[in-house]
Amino acid sequence: MKTLARLLVAASVLALQPLALNAQVPVDSVRKYTKPHRQELIQQFSDFLSIPNVAADPAGLKRNAEFLIEQLNRRHVESRLLSLPGVPPVVWGQISVPGAQQTIVFYAHYDGQPVTPSEWENGAPFTPVLREVNGQPRIYARSAGDDKAAIFAQLTALDALRAANIPVHANIRFVWEGEEEAGSPHLEEILNANRDLIHGDVWLVCDGPVDQSGKQTVVFGARGDTHLEITVYGPHHGLHSGHYGNWAPNPAMMLAQLLAGMKDDDGHVLIPHFYDGIAPLSAIEREALARAPVNDQLLMDSFWLGHVEGSGAHLLDLINQPSLNINGFSSGQTGAHAANVIPPTSTADLDLRLVVGIDWREQQQRVIDYIRSRGYFVLESEPTREILSSHPRVAMVTRDQWGYNAVRTPMDLPIAQEVIRAVKSARGDVVLLPTMGGSVPLGAMQRAAQTQTITVPIANYDDNQHAANENLRLQNLWDGVETMAALMEMQ
Repeated sequence: MKTLARLLVAASVLALQPLALNAQVPVDSVRKYTKPHRQELIQQFSDFLSIPNVAADPAGLKRNAEFLIEQLNRRHVESRLLSLPGVPPVVWGQISVPGAQQTIVFYAHYDGQPVTPSEWENGAPFTPVLREVNGQPRIYARSAGDDKAAIFAQLTALDALRAANIPVHANIRFVWEGEEEAGSPHLEEILNANRDLIHGDVWLVCDGPVDQSGKQTVVFGARGDTHLEITVYGPHHGLHSGHYGNWAPNPAMMLAQLLAGMKDDDGHVLIPHFYDGIAPLSAIEREALARAPVNDQLLMDSFWLGHVEGSGAHLLDLINQPSLNINGFSSGQTGAHAANVIPPTSTADLDLRLVVGIDWREQQQRVIDYIRSRGYFVLESEPTREILSSHPRVAMVTRDQWGYNAVRTPMDLPIAQEVIRAVKSARGDVVLLPTMGGSVPLGAMQRAAQTQTITVPIANYDDNQHAANENLRLQNLWDGVETMAALMEMQ
């Protein structure tokens, strides 16, 4: 592990490496700006990462929003907070260009996933630490990759263009959200209340990782997402497993059997109609998938996997199908706290990822119908003694009251081709994908802004996104600055 000061020195050494001979404007100008400023930029990024940004800390989210407003003001960018009572604000900024023919909106989010400090190597998710991994410097902190890197890359790209006197040709807007990791439950409402501020010819969604091969990715859609929580019941209180085992039903076993029946050994979901309605990929989308790198073996080695699901299908093919995941399963205790009891309840949280053609409410209902078909009396509130006593199997199912459907933007639209050209000017060959595995509220953006969305991520695939020791490979940050600058310079 390196201290911040030591890695700043290492970063400055890297800055002395010669420019590629085939570098293109504005990319070469951006590199000339970032390389001598890398120590300063790393420190500024660290300052941003040091501000806590989880939903359980509203004061921290407010500090993030205020920090970003200050950053925009320092750059003389028109800015304001778009807010609702009790909701983390959307940070909005605008650069108006007289006579501009287009408006480009850059989206990212400043909030992050919850943290468990004890799981982090340094025990402090908001104290950035720099380390070298395989000879490459990385910065470790919550949201280093997801998604503060994108915001910082946009701000730095703007600085680099101005330092090189390279003008932007389109109106530029920034929309930085503070609730994405909580499912963006208020985003569409905030956008609808500010329609005159958020319209654009395209929304560039700067979230997620680049291809596992390291090549820059341009993605034209994202999966939808929704959740269900299932609780099944045994005895009213824990019972001695010797006295009552094999007689009193064990809810942990009941729930395990219920969940096991939802998928086969190869990961195919067995819930009736789960795959109904999938909108097929177009010919151009299928061609893009065929050309994309196949990284399955690389990922198996990286994640220590001895087998994968999908009956031999590649990861990129499976991302274009709906999925069912168990986020967590709880019942009784384990380890030093384990007791010889039959627990009273067992609970699981299910994550349903969706593809175009499947509605999130309908997918929730399909799971609930399956639970009923397994002999469970299903209700949405805590069962009474009478209900538990009169039904052999009882399940409380809590539906998330939010969710959003998958979205795909056609790859052959003129604006899509412009974005591809701009990204290629910065990164060379790029990987084009119809859908990414993660979920972003693209539908809310498209409906409110009456626009198209295209995702241009910058983080490394192995950034421990959503987990402990989240990190960003610093070269991805410098590449990201160049990519953002090329997009800002679009006509």
